[in-house]
Amino acid sequence: MPTFVFEAVNRGGKRVRGELTAQSRAEVFKKLDVDRLQPIRIEEKDGVNGRKQAVAERAAVTTKFRLSRVQIIRFTEELSDLLDAGLQIDPALHVMEKRKELSALKNVAGSLRSHVRDGSSLSSAMRAVCPSFGDLYCNLVSAGEISGSLPQLLRRQAQFLVTMNDLQAKVFAALTYPAMIFVVGIGLIFIFMTYLVPQITVLFEKTGKEIPLLTRLLIQTSGFMANYWWAILGAVVLLVVGFWQLIHTPGGRRWWHQTQIGLPVVGGVLRGRFYAQFAQTLANLVQNGLPLLNGLQLVRGGTGNEHWQVLIQKVTDYVGEGGSFSRGLEKLTDFPPMFIDMVAVGEQTGDLAKALDKVGQKYDKELNLKIQRLTALIQPVVIFVMAGMVGIIAYSIINGIFDAVSGLQNG
Repeated sequence: MPTFVFEAVNRGGKRVRGELTAQSRAEVFKKLDVDRLQPIRIEEKDGVNGRKQAVAERAAVTTKFRLSRVQIIRFTEELSDLLDAGLQIDPALHVMEKRKELSALKNVAGSLRSHVRDGSSLSSAMRAVCPSFGDLYCNLVSAGEISGSLPQLLRRQAQFLVTMNDLQAKVFAALTYPAMIFVVGIGLIFIFMTYLVPQITVLFEKTGKEIPLLTRLLIQTSGFMANYWWAILGAVVLLVVGFWQLIHTPGGRRWWHQTQIGLPVVGGVLRGRFYAQFAQTLANLVQNGLPLLNGLQLVRGGTGNEHWQVLIQKVTDYVGEGGSFSRGLEKLTDFPPMFIDMVAVGEQTGDLAKALDKVGQKYDKELNLKIQRLTALIQPVVIFVMAGMVGIIAYSIINGIFDAVSGLQNG
């Protein structure tokens, strides 16, 4: 009978290693489930290389499933509810797999359960089964598995996804009317530039009167667009393709991530989201007994912005050399003073997790306010810009017509 080496997490969040003799990995999984242990790794003692090859072959033939954002939210909420109720990963996925209705969630749960029963961690199974989860999601799940706080992290991730989904819905609703105004405005501008402007140009030439400056600029712009539209279109395409390639290089991607958080209005939302997620995730990990250094490494892996990854790595190295967390944030990052002060208070009182959770809740509330302001600001800005463009063009045309008519009457 083969011997299996396992690594698991108990209900207290501590990692447990050991060996079990069993007929198969499935039997090892059942034994660990009876002992209320969540497996992270299961390997046959004398067949590690064979197992790795089998897992690689299995991953190569695994059917890839795609989930929408709404389906990912539903999956995350259901799985966190089942884990909060006391179920282990395997029975929780089994419940989701046995749902009556046919859906992608049923298929994903079944495929994940199959991988988990073969000894894969949930995060590894997610990467193999469904690319829709993404690296950030899978890294957070991995952090939850190691720290024993998977239900809490899944719940927090579900809340985060709901917030982002609501934001997209609000932005879409706020942009619907401005988009209609934008389309109508572009249509009017096109009619002005291609039909009215050439006609009034002939009228101005007949009068012999000097054309107003604004109208003259409009005529020149119309002529340039008519003669060099292909150059304008080509320049736009080149700029878009060049920018896309730039942000997919290592240096360009980091520059773009840093630029994003410095943008007006939008940058404040991105920074607030990062502060809230960073503080609350790290609070969960520390509260579940994970050392601060390990928690920082896991949070860094779960951060999608490379600029923040670099800063977190600097802080991690500083803490690893014996420095305090708050001092590292103050010296090596651009975290806000209030965030650093709360971390310092947590270190002094010996309850860093509580301090991080409080500061995370504060930034979470501020994030909601910033999102409301952003959605309220978009609509009037778009309408104002389009109204201004159409108004300037209409004014230049009407002003030119009045001057031309006045010249004809005087003649």
